[in-house]
Amino acid sequence: MRGRIALAGLAIAALAAGVVLATTSPPSLLSGYDWAWGGDRGATKVAKAVPFGSHAQTLDIWRPEGTSASVRLPVVIFWYGGGWVKGDRAAYAFAGRALANAGFLVVIPDYRKVPAVRFPAFLQDGAEAVRWTRDNAARYGGDPDRIALVGHSAGAYEAIMLALDGKWLREARVDPAIVKAAIGLSGPYDFYPFDTKRSIDAMSRWPRPLETQPITYARADAPPLLLVTSNGDETVRHRNADRLAAKLRKLGAPVELKNYGPIDHEEVVMALSTPFRDKAPVLADSVAFLKRNLGQVSQ
Repeated sequence: MRGRIALAGLAIAALAAGVVLATTSPPSLLSGYDWAWGGDRGATKVAKAVPFGSHAQTLDIWRPEGTSASVRLPVVIFWYGGGWVKGDRAAYAFAGRALANAGFLVVIPDYRKVPAVRFPAFLQDGAEAVRWTRDNAARYGGDPDRIALVGHSAGAYEAIMLALDGKWLREARVDPAIVKAAIGLSGPYDFYPFDTKRSIDAMSRWPRPLETQPITYARADAPPLLLVTSNGDETVRHRNADRLAAKLRKLGAPVELKNYGPIDHEEVVMALSTPFRDKAPVLADSVAFLKRNLGQVSQ
């Protein structure tokens, strides 16, 4: 709730400054606020609206400022949230800048949304984004042998599902072993039976509902996972991360679970941005996890 209030405050501040808000989303406002706070320093968008996949999807690419395509940066693919019904890559510039500033090549892809599509179309789009990244990261200074998946909310579902269920990557002609690590920020992983409009709309038409659940695919040989949650999250309850982490641990899989206490669903992703970074060490903990599993820049 506090995250929604903070984002509403950004909108009010922008309105007071004379900004036209009719088509501006809260994440877009946050990206603007982040830029105003100096969040752009050290990162640059090196490609915008790059086409990929089979359905006119596009993606943006961020890189640490001053690096060239001759380096080999570890790569992060970041998927935004929005309940499978909304969101766009440009609005999450604050996430791209944050991770690029930390030394990663960052790919932020769009994906198709409900009601135009249902499960598993957004996973298929995600798999196509991984394939594109594998094939093209080196052109932008990324190392295709060091790819991690990261997402928030519905984007965390995307990242963790692709990391655990290799079916979607294999169908996209990608070896699932390409995923070296994954981070889920406030994601839904164990939410059947479906009891919200968004989960019903996105998932309920699939004839075998348990196949929509990331926890179904927990396995001992999963890539290292970091699951981030918070007690204050009333949108995606922390039990999702708790249950998935417990099952992975029982299987002996490498998993880390971090609960940031009272902060809410929106505040977890807001904490990636410069002005809200003091809410919780989401960025610092994520970067440390990624560097442990992907390594540093290589020449």
